[in-house]
Amino acid sequence: MSVKTLVINPGSTSTKIGIFEDETLLFDETLRHSTEEIARYDSIIAQKDFRRDIILDFLKSKDFDVNSLDMVVGRGGMLKPIPGGTYAVNDALVRDLEVGVSGQHASNLGGILAKEIADSIGKPSFIVDPVVVDELCDEARISGVPELPRISIFHALNQKAVAKRYAAEAGKDYESLNLIVVHMGGGVSVGAHKQGKVIDVFNALDGDGAFSPERAGSVPSGSLIKMCFSGKYTEKEVYKKIVGAGGFNALLGTNDMREVEKMVQDGNKEADLFRRAFIFQVAKDIGSMACVLSGKIDQIIITGGIAYDKDVVAGLKERCGFLAPVTVYPGEDELLALVQGGLRVLNGSEKAMEYK
Repeated sequence: MSVKTLVINPGSTSTKIGIFEDETLLFDETLRHSTEEIARYDSIIAQKDFRRDIILDFLKSKDFDVNSLDMVVGRGGMLKPIPGGTYAVNDALVRDLEVGVSGQHASNLGGILAKEIADSIGKPSFIVDPVVVDELCDEARISGVPELPRISIFHALNQKAVAKRYAAEAGKDYESLNLIVVHMGGGVSVGAHKQGKVIDVFNALDGDGAFSPERAGSVPSGSLIKMCFSGKYTEKEVYKKIVGAGGFNALLGTNDMREVEKMVQDGNKEADLFRRAFIFQVAKDIGSMACVLSGKIDQIIITGGIAYDKDVVAGLKERCGFLAPVTVYPGEDELLALVQGGLRVLNGSEKAMEYK
């Protein structure tokens, strides 16, 4: 018997939804919210009813009966650090999303909206592999400043999804493999997957590893401290240089790698250098994770939007192909990854995790 699922992925100015029958997408839509609409609310959580009503009104316009759903799956938000997996949305999880226990982000609404809609029809609700998935080994947590331990924030949903996809296509269990997964999008995260756990990963948000289209990655700490105390910038302005306005945005004035590619093709020598530097730094991250796995690597997986750039992929293969075979899964299908997490619970191949 087929399973119908509503998937909800809230962003800062949009809410993307999809209706699936098993893993087949029946239809999806990006429901966009104007700046004026969002500005009416003084917090992300205050937007809940507004976004719920837009979702339900859209489904009604498609003549879709909400009561025909078997489950609702939402994008996981800024929860406490937790192991990877599919989590049943319970009261504790909703409470931590509401208060933003690890920060306020639009994705916090995913689990809340999923539970509210699912509860109204008596069906289960889940979240899958939020960005705060933390499976780091003890050694990976240590930095040279006790007050500043290394933290796990990365593209857990897509990294886990493509790792499991590769395992299935290879006819093996994810838990039996050692993989290096490279996600390249607005941010870059490179993770060491050891037998089903991401035991080390570069913080994709605010301070580790290669620069990316929107993020600075690792920068010289001493120079950053001097910048912070120069009196030229506020805390918010400095942070924006690291997250949002950093990387290719700062170097070339764009966060679109297709534009960077065109610049290179048009003979822009700076663009060519910066793209080669990007490949160089991502390759360094892959090499680091190879050491984390003691050189025992079954596969390197490259994914995310930048994986469509054949020159970037070719550059990474040239530098890292000696470590292990390389598989490329361009893009990221977050809606499908979310529904697959829910289906694994409903079909009994995984047990739903409990958030405490």
